[in-house]
Amino acid sequence: MRAPLSWLQSLTPLEVAPTDGPAVADLAAELDALGLVVESVERVGEGLGDVVLARVLEIGPIAGADRIRRVVVDNGSPEPVEVVCGAWNFQVGDIVPLAPVGAVLPGGFRIDRRKMKGVVSNGMICSARELTLGDDHEGILVLASAAADGSAPRGVELGRSLADHLGISADVVFDLAVEPNRPDCLCMLGVARDLAARFRLPLHTPEPVISESDPDAGELASVAVQAPELCFRFTGRVLTRLAPMPAPTLVQRRLALAGMRPINAVVDASNYVMLELGQPTHPYDLDRLGGRGLLARAARRGETVVTLDGETRTLGTRPPRPGDPLAALDCLICNADDEPVGIGGVMGGRSSEVDDATSAVLLEAALFRPVAVGRTARSVGLRTEASVRFERGVDPEGVERASARVCELVVQAAESAGMRPPVISRRLLDDYPAPFSPVHVAARPARVNALLGTQLTADDMVGLLAPIGYSLGGDGAAGPAGGERTGGEPAGGAGAVLDFVAPSFRPDVHHEVDVAEDVARTFGYRNIARTDRRSPYVGRLDAVQQLRRQIRRILCGLGAHEAWTSSIVDPAQHARAGFRDGVVALTNPMVAEESVLRPGLLASLLTAVRYNTGHRHAFIRLFEIGNVFSASEVEGELPLERERVALILAREGDGAASAVEAWRTIEDALRLEGVDLDQQAVDTQPGRELAGLHQARAGVLALRGEGVVLGSVGEVDPGVTAAFGLPHDRIGWLELDLVTLAAAPRRSDQALPVSRYPSSDVDLAFVAGDSVPAARLLEVLRGAGTDLCESVELFDVYRGRGLEEGKRSLTFRLRFCAQDHTLTDAEVAELRQRCIEAVQSVLPATLRS
Repeated sequence: MRAPLSWLQSLTPLEVAPTDGPAVADLAAELDALGLVVESVERVGEGLGDVVLARVLEIGPIAGADRIRRVVVDNGSPEPVEVVCGAWNFQVGDIVPLAPVGAVLPGGFRIDRRKMKGVVSNGMICSARELTLGDDHEGILVLASAAADGSAPRGVELGRSLADHLGISADVVFDLAVEPNRPDCLCMLGVARDLAARFRLPLHTPEPVISESDPDAGELASVAVQAPELCFRFTGRVLTRLAPMPAPTLVQRRLALAGMRPINAVVDASNYVMLELGQPTHPYDLDRLGGRGLLARAARRGETVVTLDGETRTLGTRPPRPGDPLAALDCLICNADDEPVGIGGVMGGRSSEVDDATSAVLLEAALFRPVAVGRTARSVGLRTEASVRFERGVDPEGVERASARVCELVVQAAESAGMRPPVISRRLLDDYPAPFSPVHVAARPARVNALLGTQLTADDMVGLLAPIGYSLGGDGAAGPAGGERTGGEPAGGAGAVLDFVAPSFRPDVHHEVDVAEDVARTFGYRNIARTDRRSPYVGRLDAVQQLRRQIRRILCGLGAHEAWTSSIVDPAQHARAGFRDGVVALTNPMVAEESVLRPGLLASLLTAVRYNTGHRHAFIRLFEIGNVFSASEVEGELPLERERVALILAREGDGAASAVEAWRTIEDALRLEGVDLDQQAVDTQPGRELAGLHQARAGVLALRGEGVVLGSVGEVDPGVTAAFGLPHDRIGWLELDLVTLAAAPRRSDQALPVSRYPSSDVDLAFVAGDSVPAARLLEVLRGAGTDLCESVELFDVYRGRGLEEGKRSLTFRLRFCAQDHTLTDAEVAELRQRCIEAVQSVLPATLRS
């Protein structure tokens, strides 16, 4: 909600100058502290000195253009001014703001002479947004409508500065985010009330004074409620002897700053009161109402009404809900002949719209059931300023004030225009089937202090809440047996209770905690000392969350960047990566190219590498943490969903060796043990884990002896790489299941003794077929080396001259060391021979000579 500082200052004397930047910032901070978060602060009223009033003389088409028109205006100079304009919301005779050639608008935008479609534009007719007078940029800011005789309206001096005409001075507009539990602050009075309470300032609540005349309103019109479950109260005031006239300049100015376009005196008064007091009202042209009256009832199924925006809205379309008889009901406003003329709490109808021909108005001000308005607004797809306020709740005791305030502003508009004031008929028409009952809330000062961590007395709390509308009911407070409240004593008694009467404009207050929140706001959150949380377990991460963060840090340390890809993907893309079966298809995809849930992360990350390659960043390492999906083997069950982390290595020199090295880094950092790299799984378990990977350079990671698969590591199949159009020779790949990884066994973090004696290295080269995994040789060597073997490392792989086709040489470095002595040559030789015999007896591998 946009709240102009000048409007707030008319309700409470805030000593803040709009040009005083620090003071404005301090006020914004106070609004934040009150729970009215300031999303932006906009300074207005500057840079308008060059904009003048002009009257539209002529509007005509431009050959070859269907979105712009030629407009001739009179700005008081000897010769008319020709401009080109793309707006369509004004007509001949209207008064509009003109920025002539050479004018500089707010923001430093300079107006130059331009030629468009052969027509020279000697200036610009401006919208409210272009002048920083509001958010409306859909049309020109019309300052006054054309007079009946075509002359300039009274009080308008052509060529006069717009700032002088509107009485504009520098101002500040706060854009406030009003939360759903603060409907009272959806108006200037509510915001001013909170500020007045914070700064201990008086609050000037508008108290309208109107002069009523005969005849009685009941002789001219009627109002009735036929659905008290939807409409709690329905009132009407009759105004006659109306004539076309603009709203007072001040009203137009404030409406524009609040983001609304001025229209005419009656409509502007209704909008102004909604923004000022929070109560929406709606004027109906009385002469266009069948039966000269209004009634509120439930809409029949499929009933329609044409709203003010020209759209036909269908009501009564929601199905009934068990246990909620009101769920399917929409409130419809009808004339006395039972013909729809508006949607209750949302928008009026076009058939009874107020325009320049209106001479009599029936002004409706009502109370609607909040939940019913919200459901109706959503079902018809129409969210308005009125529906927002009714949905959150308006002041039940503010209806009469709002209705009278609209009448007062219309009378002031007539006086400002020098016209005869309208007649306000005697008596308020009022059908009130569900009278309002004040809400009493029992609040224990001791409990409020316990919630807030304060030491306030009962009197302190009463003093804090009184300025924002709270009062005490009955005798005010009672102890356990109904004793009197003790004024200045600390509120420490466990039995002390205060009986607060919630203000009528706070429909959100029902419980003790609501009272505590208001005490905290008015006392000031900054004045409440911070306390440590009571439980040491608040916010603790579970094992998977901790692992996710640790894995992320490790992969970033390996030089990888985190990627994000969509979980809804193109099935053809994943088919290229080897995923064809068990894919989960969407029932109603938005587009055919994105119709399945991703079965793995390989295709998504290859696509990301291709995107980076197309932007000249081909050699990159990426990782992603996300969910993958597979169809359940049991018919009718939901798809299986697993969280995976995947690393793709696409830098120069990367491949299977780099992927294994990355896995060893993760394995060491997480202190994992009992995890084997099983390359034979390529032949025996070719399923989803190894889809898209090289048959001879990939394997699965599994828990030793359990057959539980952690993931896969290796190299992307060259055919898959080519299918994705990538120029890389080799691309490494590592994918892990986070949940399984979190449960994997870990070695002790206790430090092991370091031998003070030197170690001995032995290099052994074995010739083995491609079907023999290097990891299997490494495992056999580590077992044969006994406890004296500190480490086994594969440091060379050779294929070529001297070796048969399909075989390779694998060279390992074994390091031996004892804790209590230096190993002799004989001991090292014995260990060497034991390792050779173990390999040659277990595996089809021989020592390379």
